[in-house]
Amino acid sequence: MAVKTKNKNLVRLRCDVCKKINYFYWKKKGVEFKLNLNKFCKNCRKHTLHKEARK
Repeated sequence: MAVKTKNKNLVRLRCDVCKKINYFYWKKKGVEFKLNLNKFCKNCRKHTLHKEARK
C-alpha cells in the first residue's frame, strides 16, 4: 500500500554535531513543535541529537 500524504509533511532531520541531514520523517500537518530525536549519525558514528531542518 502507498502512504497517504494528504495530512503529512516530509521533514528532514539534521545532526546537531556535524550538521549533516541523515534522516527523513513523516510529520502530521498542523503540529506546532519541531522534532528533536536521538538517532545514530553515520558520520559521527555515535548517537547524537537530530533536529528538524528547514526546507
